[in-house]
Parts: sequence; C-alpha cells; structure tokens
Amino acid sequence: MKTQQDTAVFLLRIALAVGFLSAVASRMNLWGAQSSGWKNFVHYTAETNSFLPQSWAAIIAILSTIAELSIGILLLLGFQIKRTATYASILTLFFAIAMSISFGIKESLDYSVFAFSAGAFLLRTFPRYVWSLDQLLHQ
Repeated sequence: MKTQQDTAVFLLRIALAVGFLSAVASRMNLWGAQSSGWKNFVHYTAETNSFLPQSWAAIIAILSTIAELSIGILLLLGFQIKRTATYASILTLFFAIAMSISFGIKESLDYSVFAFSAGAFLLRTFPRYVWSLDQLLHQ
C-alpha cells in the first residue's frame, strides 16, 4: 500500500523535474510570448555570474542548460534519483550563491532557489521512490 510519504516524495520529484524543464523550455521559446529566449538567458547568465569574465556567459549558459535538461528528464523518469537529486541540489545551490553575490540575497529568496536546493537535497534522503524507474529496476 502506498503511503502519504510516498505520494509526497513523488510530488516533490515531479515538481523539481518540471521546474528544471520549464526553465529550459523558456530558453528554447517553448512557452511562446512568456519565454525568456536564449539571448536573454545568456545575458542573464552574464549578470548572475558578474564575478566571472563575461566571455564565459555563453558556455555557462550551455552547460547549465544541459545540466538542467538532464536533471529534469532523469527526475521525471525517476532514474538514479538519489544521485540526480544530489546534483540538482548542488546546481541550484550554486545558482543561489551566484544570484546572491551578483544581485543580493533578496533575488535568491524571491526566486526560491534556496528552497529548490533544499527540496532536492530532501528528495535524496528518502529510502524508496514509488512510481519510478528506480522502483521498477530494483524489484
């Protein structure tokens, strides 16, 4: 029988996955008029990482997009959840720190990046993951 905790863990996993995938979709203009677009994302990446050379913005944008897309898909499928959640937590913590350095702590708090990172860290602590590839592969 499935417990409330199993349902909460599943919903946390899906919410994190959708959060990553929505951000990538916005960069790729898949949200239509509400999309940020790639050019704006690269510009925002440069601003967020203002402590790094501006010439690094495009590569950071590409690498972060690949990471977010991979994490989103893996979480959605429920594959290697503990490892993927760890990567998600670290990546979003880096985002939060960079945002805090470049814009101040308020921006990171307004965008709930620390909460997103903590949620990903919490996800990695559970002993089982129902409705996932991990569950199917370990039966």
